[in-house]
Amino acid sequence: LVYYIDPATKGTFFTGSRVGRSQEPMKSAAMSLSDPEDTKLLFESRFESGNLQKAVRVGEYAYELTLRTDLYTSKHTQWFYFQVQNTRKDVTYRFTIVNLMKSKSLYSTGMKPLLYSQKDAECHGIGWRREGSDIKYYKYNTKDGQTLYCLTWTVCFPHSHDTCYFAHFYPYTYSDLQHYLLTIVNDPLRSQFCKLRPLCSSLAGNTVYLLTITNPSKSAVAAAAKKAVVLSARVHPGETNSSWVMRGFLDFILSDSLDAQLLRDLFIFKVVPMLNPDGVIVGNYRCSLAGRDLNRNYRTVLKESFPCIWHTRTMIKRVLEEREILLYCDFHGHSRKNNVFMYGCNNKDASEQLLHERVFPLMLSKNIPDTFSFSSCKFKIQKNKEGTGRIVMWRMGIMNSYTMESTFSGSTLGNKCNSHFTYEDLKSLGYHVCDTLLDFCDPDRSKFQQCLTELQELLQQKIQRRLSELGREQNSEGTWSDISLSDVDSSTSGSNSSQSDGPPAHLLSMTEQDYNEKKKKKKK
Repeated sequence: LVYYIDPATKGTFFTGSRVGRSQEPMKSAAMSLSDPEDTKLLFESRFESGNLQKAVRVGEYAYELTLRTDLYTSKHTQWFYFQVQNTRKDVTYRFTIVNLMKSKSLYSTGMKPLLYSQKDAECHGIGWRREGSDIKYYKYNTKDGQTLYCLTWTVCFPHSHDTCYFAHFYPYTYSDLQHYLLTIVNDPLRSQFCKLRPLCSSLAGNTVYLLTITNPSKSAVAAAAKKAVVLSARVHPGETNSSWVMRGFLDFILSDSLDAQLLRDLFIFKVVPMLNPDGVIVGNYRCSLAGRDLNRNYRTVLKESFPCIWHTRTMIKRVLEEREILLYCDFHGHSRKNNVFMYGCNNKDASEQLLHERVFPLMLSKNIPDTFSFSSCKFKIQKNKEGTGRIVMWRMGIMNSYTMESTFSGSTLGNKCNSHFTYEDLKSLGYHVCDTLLDFCDPDRSKFQQCLTELQELLQQKIQRRLSELGREQNSEGTWSDISLSDVDSSTSGSNSSQSDGPPAHLLSMTEQDYNEKKKKKKK
């Protein structure tokens, strides 16, 4: 055993926190070196967004690693981010993470971990890059009968006695966001059309920020006529790709580009760039400090337990009372599928809006065909997803309500086929959201109608295939009124967070009667 920190699992729960680092000196969790020739690696993960619970040396240059589960849960091992020191050049190391829980992984199809060398960064300006050989992802059964999955890879460090980091994806911390927002606030030009305010405080007392972005209107009538666009990211803290997409969006919408100025003239943007700062800070993959997946709790009445999403939903309700929200999009990352794609909601009960919810994703796929896969988009409403932001906002009346998923790996399309995404690729995606928004709201509706016609043809092809599978024929009028959209839309393949539903961790000790009484009081 060369590194160990105590886990925080079920049976314990969050009670309080102070923003900033501990006043007490931090004890070393790593074994010390016995002498200058000792080749043992020194591990550390107790920094912002870090995640590694244990490291065991199983050979001179081989280590078995255990990730920390999301705080106050026994699940959700996916995100890793840790430091190693005392490296040796020209030596092949093997690392094996032994407690992953997903049965499928993009590591099985060519995805590589990320490596950062401090010496390379200081001397050559080289940052994070994909590294690793002999990568395997496989299942095994523990002695107590639990099924887990291992990720193993080998790597050669570029320098001896270097400080290096490994990560599941390009890190983007809460501090990174705060530094970025500070540059906006201190910019006399951008601060004229971007107003920053706290939306709420998280369980740990960290600020959840809300940005309102729009150009000043010439009159009250013009201001009232503006539609709104709502964007959010990092409800799942380990999906750092969503922050890079958000960063690209903000870079563009706050620029002096003519298109950006036009968008600010047309819309009021409400942006929550980091919905779950607590989870980001502690290195969780999916949950908040309530030990729950926030993206299954958008219907919650427990304001104190889920403040970030309760206040986000309330903010959106107030915006809807004032104006139409043209589009809502929550940015995410996906661990089992390549490319970028969207999940939406069928407007099947509004005949005049039939297929309209699919136009924006189709337009986006045409603008970035090398990265966005329209065929991977799904528009089905599943019962176990009713608590997601996408469906809750759709039921509140936002017809164009989406989850946008960007892979942790890369593209299988066009010129980017078989390449890993960089953070610049994801920032570019943020720009293309803006570009597609201009197409979507263009007064010349030719692009919109063209997409709608294409979608109708695609739907007819799907229904014909479905009828063929059922051994039936399309009726003589060439219609398909007896086939619903749900019959031809496959279900989404997002993560199953059912074991992260229910009351927050700090309420689990209450009796069912106490919990129900608390819910009734909140409703009042």
